[in-house]
Amino acid sequence: MMVKKEFDPRKFMEKAIEVMRGSVHESRNDGKTSPRVGAVLLKSDGSIETASRGELREGDHAEYTLLERKNRDQKLDNSILFATLEPCAPGARNHPKLSCAERIVLARIKEVWVGIEDPDPKVDRKGIKHLQDKGVTVHMFDRDLQEIIRKENKEFIEQAMERADSVREESKSKDIKLSSLENILKTVSLDDFSEEALKEYRSIANIKEQVDSLSFKRRLVQQGLLKQEKKEFKPTGFGLLLFGKEPRTLMPQAGLLGTINYPDGTDETFDFDGPMVQIPKQVEQWLNEKLPSIIDRSHMQRNTRSAMPFELIREAVVNALVHRDYEIKGAKCQLVVTPDTINIKSPGEPLSPITLEQLKNFKAPMLSRNPELHYVFSQMDLAEERGLGMKTLQSLPERYNLPFPLYSFDNPYLTLTLYRSSGGAIKALEPKVLLSLNEDEKVGWEFLTSKVTITKKQYVEHMGFDDRKAQRHLKKFADSGLLRKVGSGPSTFYEIVRQ
Repeated sequence: MMVKKEFDPRKFMEKAIEVMRGSVHESRNDGKTSPRVGAVLLKSDGSIETASRGELREGDHAEYTLLERKNRDQKLDNSILFATLEPCAPGARNHPKLSCAERIVLARIKEVWVGIEDPDPKVDRKGIKHLQDKGVTVHMFDRDLQEIIRKENKEFIEQAMERADSVREESKSKDIKLSSLENILKTVSLDDFSEEALKEYRSIANIKEQVDSLSFKRRLVQQGLLKQEKKEFKPTGFGLLLFGKEPRTLMPQAGLLGTINYPDGTDETFDFDGPMVQIPKQVEQWLNEKLPSIIDRSHMQRNTRSAMPFELIREAVVNALVHRDYEIKGAKCQLVVTPDTINIKSPGEPLSPITLEQLKNFKAPMLSRNPELHYVFSQMDLAEERGLGMKTLQSLPERYNLPFPLYSFDNPYLTLTLYRSSGGAIKALEPKVLLSLNEDEKVGWEFLTSKVTITKKQYVEHMGFDDRKAQRHLKKFADSGLLRKVGSGPSTFYEIVRQ
């Protein structure tokens, strides 16, 4: 009997977290904290089996316990696995032990739901990639559940990041590469690195070693930014992107192209083609001189601030640089400012299993396309720890009374549109829809663009309309595809559709 396709994955994600809490801490002389991991197997006959780390024997991985100790002689074809931590990748365990990812493939499991990535920025996503390369469909847990897993593994994750240096040195998972930029660049040397950029990284990330010290270079080796050949240190593609004086000399896809389209029809351009770690600050300095400012009267002393919060722009630019697909060599990240919008274009489709719909609704799970880049930016407080800036993108617009940003994909660019004013989203409507709205409805839609959901009561209270007029507005918005009605009766609410 096959598992029905209509099942609630959320229920099994929550079950895996519940099982995770039963993990047995591994006794170690070195004081290392072992991860708390839970796994749930939904079998093809509809039955369920669970396992947690160390459940039957100290140190055993949850997936190993579940597949080898509890179901070794069982046929697991078409079963679905839920695991709170990314299964370890080939090469991660001492020979002849198989990795959990390999065991999953051998068990002919074709669908896996993963809680969070391996916390080591050099090896994460390689277990996921091995599964995907072998034809396994991989999904990530819901974002709020990911945050629970990370919180309950806080000590393990912190220690993993601290000791990642020694772990990386063993060059685990050698046979799995997420990007060609992990390789050495033969024609590049350490002299091609910007000392200013390296010092800035060292200062902000609170690194004790001096930039010119052997230990600092070893740190970069361990982060995948340098590799050592005999006694010589050679930059990788990721290292050159982050710290290279002129990375575009060898990688034309590096950097960021900036363009401002002024209301009078003139344009101004600027190429940000130096070390990637310095680009966010340069973008802020450039735009600060160009974008109009407003007076902040929220304090006794008047302060001038940009009409568009730079924290929002910075998060968008960093995401574009960090999460773009650098294998697309004919396209560059772009920042295009118009009178009504700021558009950040990043080459590459959403990273599987993330979907465009998840991005549009700010529900994308935490997942890094280029962990080496993301790690450095997170250490410099320029990126959310493991995600795509979803918290910033969702919280800031409402705080500044701006429409929510909009994701779209126009091959090869994933574009994030930030609206510079509350009226920006009105102008972005399709002409047919825009012409159908009267002035009151335009004002109403302008208000709704800064919300995720709305009830009729909330709309009435804000707009000052009576119930009948509010209901007409909401129905018209729904009929036009701008809202999605959810529920019925007193529990009815409306989701704003990000088109």
